[in-house]
Amino acid sequence: MEYVDVTLDGAVALVRIDRPPVNALSDEVAQELKSAFLQCEDSSVRAVVVTGQPHFAAGADIKGFKKTLDSGGKRPTASTLLEAIRILETLAKPTIAAVHGYALGGGCELSLGCDFRYMADDAKIGQPEILLGIIPGSGGTQRLQRVIGFQKAKELIYTGRQVGAEEGLAIGYADKVASTDELLDLALSDAAQWATGPTVALAAAKRALADGRGLPLEEALAVEQAAFRISFATDDAVEGVNAFIEKREAHFKGG
Repeated sequence: MEYVDVTLDGAVALVRIDRPPVNALSDEVAQELKSAFLQCEDSSVRAVVVTGQPHFAAGADIKGFKKTLDSGGKRPTASTLLEAIRILETLAKPTIAAVHGYALGGGCELSLGCDFRYMADDAKIGQPEILLGIIPGSGGTQRLQRVIGFQKAKELIYTGRQVGAEEGLAIGYADKVASTDELLDLALSDAAQWATGPTVALAAAKRALADGRGLPLEEALAVEQAAFRISFATDDAVEGVNAFIEKREAHFKGG
């Protein structure tokens, strides 16, 4: 692929956007992200880190917008990126966005597809589409409110303003903040820890949390029970219970 690299470190996949100078998200980049996340569905991958440097992704390619508008067309990047983020969001394993520099517009939306977001202390995030006379089109209006709350998401989307790491942590967008030099190592280290965990159980928890959200309690409890039964029927469950009884560390194999 030309703009997206996928490298493996043990059971951790590092997906890196590489489209200088600011990793603008063209339709070609979005297509490659789809391919990269599909690669990450392989069972040998047990955790994923998504990043880009010096910027995570500074939004969509605005020149591409103009070309599309001048031709009377619709916005292709939004739908393609939406598909890529949905694949990322539903990966049956933990995912971390390591956010350097700018994560704006589609870049912010991409980060919201991950389970966790780590920000560099000089990073900026935001949904500035309103300043172009449009709105987020790859899940920003929906995922942002689920992460930081309805009212704060409304304020950020209405104003298009950028948020730094300190505020990002305070409003619940960021899970951790680190220096630019330490951020990726922190994300990879945490991902490596997730990769040694009970992968099927983690996937079941992820699915129960996502699928049960917003449902009436009785329906949500049924979702949880179905996910619990899946986790209970694994070799990792046997290992975890035996390790507890034998007072030793569990060694999960992800199955």
